[in-house]
Amino acid sequence: MADSYWLVCHTKPRCEKKFAALMAAEKFEHYLPLIDSIRRYGQQTKSFTKPLFPGYVFAQVPVEKKTRIYQQDLLARAIVVEDVPGFLRQLEDVRRIVASGLEMSVMPFLTKGRRVKIVGGPLHGVEGFVDNPSNPRGVIISVDVLQQGLLVKLPAANLQALP
Repeated sequence: MADSYWLVCHTKPRCEKKFAALMAAEKFEHYLPLIDSIRRYGQQTKSFTKPLFPGYVFAQVPVEKKTRIYQQDLLARAIVVEDVPGFLRQLEDVRRIVASGLEMSVMPFLTKGRRVKIVGGPLHGVEGFVDNPSNPRGVIISVDVLQQGLLVKLPAANLQALP
């Protein structure tokens, strides 16, 4: 579309599928990557689909109809995509990966010096900084009063990137 833009739509909690249905009803191009999930509850096994990126739907919206995406109070905010060609390449990569059926999980994009919180294991809740993502040795936990840090070896799966 000539007079439209791509948006990263941050939905309210657990509203991704409803928001995608709204985009379909409005006939806006959109993408909500879904993956299969299986949960076991005692003797029962439940299978369902869940968003690959919880809280996010990607949509191409005509400029004059942007207000329509807020009509059902499902959206927290919408972020305009600046690099559309790069975004569309990455979105196509995500589509291919999801369609492949290969096992995957979302990992935080970690850069050197990025502040992170440990979300698994005995250090759950401790905050630190990424050491070096290209040759990861762990997370640096600072001891400011001593102007020193502790380098702790941890798998990236146990880290949550902080803003």
